[in-house]
Amino acid sequence: MAQRSVETKLALLREHEDGVPWVRIAEDSGVPARTLRRWAAAYRADPASLRRPARSDRGQRRTAAELIEAVEALALRHPTPTTAYIHRRVSDIARDRGLPAPSYSSVRAIVQAVDPGLRTLATKGDAAYRDRFELVFRRNAERPNEQWQADHTLLDVVVLGKDGAAARPWLTIVLDDYSRAVTGFTLSSLEHRTQSRPHSHCTKPSIESRTRPVGLNTREASRFSCTRR
Repeated sequence: MAQRSVETKLALLREHEDGVPWVRIAEDSGVPARTLRRWAAAYRADPASLRRPARSDRGQRRTAAELIEAVEALALRHPTPTTAYIHRRVSDIARDRGLPAPSYSSVRAIVQAVDPGLRTLATKGDAAYRDRFELVFRRNAERPNEQWQADHTLLDVVVLGKDGAAARPWLTIVLDDYSRAVTGFTLSSLEHRTQSRPHSHCTKPSIESRTRPVGLNTREASRFSCTRR
């Protein structure tokens, strides 16, 4: 029998108070006469008894820990699967292990609770994680030359080297964090086009400047140096 609201129960009890027999109320409402009499007795003893008591485990997740781990592992796959797919797979796992299968809403809640940083790291890689999360905590400079930013990038152009072979050059650029002015840059040697990263002598540019920064912020600090002219 479907759970009846408190308002519905009170309405049925008032019908009986108005003289309608329990049998007729039972026929019209679909609630057994025995249940109606039990509601009436409970209501006379305590009007609040018609309310369904709150569950003692309300707000607590009842899904088995191993199934939660399975949901989280599936949610971190790349490409990211749909919640419906995760629910089907976890239901199969639960059936194979003799565990109660979680509901779709429970699976969705677990998926939505996965840490965004962990999800980005697992599905998009280190670079996307750093760009989205680490830069939020970047220190802001308050004056020129207090902090410089430096990084490498592989240019989307193809040039010919001295031997006539085509290659994509690496660009190393340094910016002043306060003014965003370019304090120095260099291109990698085309002789090292077969490397996935530029060699040390061309990736560790000696940026000539009349001043030096207080701090140099880069993902690969050991590749950079600065000399005062």
